[in-house]
Amino acid sequence: MLKKKRWLIGAVILATAIILILVRPFPFLFYPDLPYVGFLGRALYIIVLACLLCLYRIWKGPTGADRIVAIDILGIMIVGLCAILTISTNRSWYIDIGIAWALQSFISTLALSKYLEGKGFDD
Repeated sequence: MLKKKRWLIGAVILATAIILILVRPFPFLFYPDLPYVGFLGRALYIIVLACLLCLYRIWKGPTGADRIVAIDILGIMIVGLCAILTISTNRSWYIDIGIAWALQSFISTLALSKYLEGKGFDD
């Protein structure tokens, strides 16, 4: 019974977030003269929601492999966030941050996978 209540609460929160995404984007973060401000705001909402879901999976993951995959997906979403910020603010240094984050995320995923397998870094 408790599992069904938690599932129902999660479904209500997710539905509320999706409705919020469709109704009210983040217009204040972007230049108002861009023709695609609504799209960027909704994309930002979606990425933030997905990041929160990944953080939940990292926190509650049943196995180490689930946590590693969630960390890798979180890194990919942060790179996407950097791309959205680059487009919306016309500052190219966000892409540099995204590239550095992608490299660091890839290396850390490999290191964590090797650690969980029980192998050394030179194997």
